[in-house]
Amino acid sequence: MNQEIDALLEHPFMETIAYFSVAALALIIFLAIFELVTSYRSWDEILNGNIAVSLTIGGKIIAICNIFRFAEKNHESFYVSFVTASFGFVLLILAYFLFEFLTPYIKVDEEIQKDNRAVGFIAMIISISLSYVIGACIN
Repeated sequence: MNQEIDALLEHPFMETIAYFSVAALALIIFLAIFELVTSYRSWDEILNGNIAVSLTIGGKIIAICNIFRFAEKNHESFYVSFVTASFGFVLLILAYFLFEFLTPYIKVDEEIQKDNRAVGFIAMIISISLSYVIGACIN
């Protein structure tokens, strides 16, 4: 079975479809995990027009995809790329908790839920910026 899959993945078109499919599925899964660690419901807040939450989620989407880009680019195996990207996502979640810890005078989740766009913007920039650091580290 693995030989057939490896043979399919040797074709650039099939390899692109495989990486895209796995990255899209992982993006959905990782966003669901992110939803579990926040005190608010992201998609409900976005439907209610909360710009701070949409900035935060947008930053997470860019960061997750950027980590997948680094993982795919720097690893020959499809499977290793996925595991590496998953590890990168764990680091991204840890960075989210670190942001909350390093700003004890700001309740990040509460401020984002209150549509504090400045906090949402900083959360977005932290996610995107750290995705480059994470990507460089998973080379």
